[in-house]
Amino acid sequence: MTLVSLTNTQAVAADSASPNRQQVFGDLTIHYNAFASGLLQPAIATEYDLTRSKGQGVINITAVKGGKTVPARIDGTVADLTGRQKVLDFRPIAENGSVNYLAQFAVEPDTSATYVFTINVNAKGEQPHTLSFTQQIFSDE
Repeated sequence: MTLVSLTNTQAVAADSASPNRQQVFGDLTIHYNAFASGLLQPAIATEYDLTRSKGQGVINITAVKGGKTVPARIDGTVADLTGRQKVLDFRPIAENGSVNYLAQFAVEPDTSATYVFTINVNAKGEQPHTLSFTQQIFSDE
């Protein structure tokens, strides 16, 4: 099972921005998903050097143009509802001819909490775009 298929099928989350977990900017579509890293199978976590823990979340960002992923510079922040904010450190993951960008962040263990994400995407050949969304992460899995 690939990381992309895992995050698309097993992540349990409530999303206020888009039920499809995507935002469209002209011909560029940004797909996003955040989830508790405990949902990852151990082999997947090891393969992608991700910490599998009830206290860690993962965010996955993909920029798509013309049906294909495109390279991008991704940065952003995550904040809890108390306003505590953390800078996200994205890294590219190339897989099967596509590229995804992953970052990990701390979550409250053994509970569900809502997080506010602000993501800046600068895809090659495109204007920079910013997307913001809230997502509830269930870390008791």
